[in-house]
Amino acid sequence: MINLNNILVIQASAEAEGGLFDFNATLPLMALQFLVLTVLLNILFYKPVANVLDERDEYIRNSLTSASSALLKANELTKQYEQELAESRKQAQDIIKDAQKQAQDIVSEQIQQAQQDAEQLISDAYRELNIQKQDALKSLESQVDILSDQIKIKLLNN
Repeated sequence: MINLNNILVIQASAEAEGGLFDFNATLPLMALQFLVLTVLLNILFYKPVANVLDERDEYIRNSLTSASSALLKANELTKQYEQELAESRKQAQDIIKDAQKQAQDIVSEQIQQAQQDAEQLISDAYRELNIQKQDALKSLESQVDILSDQIKIKLLNN
């Protein structure tokens, strides 16, 4: 039979030798293993991931820079096109005003010419009527003279 005392002594000696922290050759070996794993992880995983993140950050930074420069260029082009459009509208309005003025000038000239033509026609008609009136009066005078001579002759003969 196994003696209960022997079991307790074996158990007590095990506790005395390997407590919670046992500072024997395994501790430096574990520390060395931890450092080697840290270096390997750093070389194999952390540096490539950091490089990928740095490249991505650089890509995003370049994209933002190019996008902001493109936006500035687009804004400048928009302002330029708006100015050109405003100038074109102003020129178009000036052209329309000039065309309206020219049309009004032409219309007023034509109206003035038509009035002059109408006045000329009226004066020509008035002169023609005066000439016809003079001719009619002369012919009436001559007819009156002839009739009066005929009446005189008839009266004197009677």
